This record gives sequence, C-alpha cells and structure tokens, in this order.
Amino acid sequence: MKTELTYLAYTAMLTAALWIPYVVCQVMTNGLLKPQNYVDPTPRPVPLWGKRADRVYLNAVEVFAPFAVLVIVAHLTGKLNEMTAFWAVAFFWLRAAHALVYWLGLPYIRTLVFTLGFVCVGGLFWEVIK
Repeated sequence: MKTELTYLAYTAMLTAALWIPYVVCQVMTNGLLKPQNYVDPTPRPVPLWGKRADRVYLNAVEVFAPFAVLVIVAHLTGKLNEMTAFWAVAFFWLRAAHALVYWLGLPYIRTLVFTLGFVCVGGLFWEVIK
C-alpha cells in the first residue's frame, strides 16, 4: 500500500480512537451512564482536561475529511509522489501531537501544531491541482 494510503488509515484510526479519553473522564468523574442519561443528553460536568479531550476528538473529526479527500483524489488521479507522502506522514504526526498538546492545555504550541497540519492539507491540495 502507498505511504499516503497507509497514513490515511493511521489517521482514520487515530481519529476514531480520540473519543476514548473523554469517555474515560466522564466515567471517572460521573460514573457509568444511567438510564436517564440516555433520555436527557445534557452533558454532565467534567474537569477541564475532559472538556479539552472532547474538543480534541471533535477537532480531529472536523479536519479529517479534507485530508482524506485529498489523499484519495491524489491516489485516484495518479498524483502520489514524494511530496504527497511527506504531507500525509507529517499530517498524521501533527494530529497526534495536536491531541497531546491540546490535552495538556499548551495554548501556543497547540495553535502552531494545528496550523502546520493545515499547511499539510494545503500541500496535498497543491500537489493535486498542479
């Protein structure tokens, strides 16, 4: 399998697993769900790290689609090359780093890592359209 598709799969799995810390926080803070929690979806209170864990997951879901589409378009159009591989690998590691720095509450590093991830998406876009 091509590097880009491998890292697309890695990024999909990372994104799919990022809900786990939030749920762990919920259970640690509030215990297991009770029947009324299924009827009333009002979020239960969690500490700040739990709120950040929830945002990590939501943010990962939000940025996954453009990355995935561009990798797939590059693959289907035969435009995979050394640069698309670089952008895909970098995107995965930047998303992993983003999750970590967001969980830890590191504000400026988080913004930098997020922005670099967007640069990777822009790099993939450039490779697709040129």
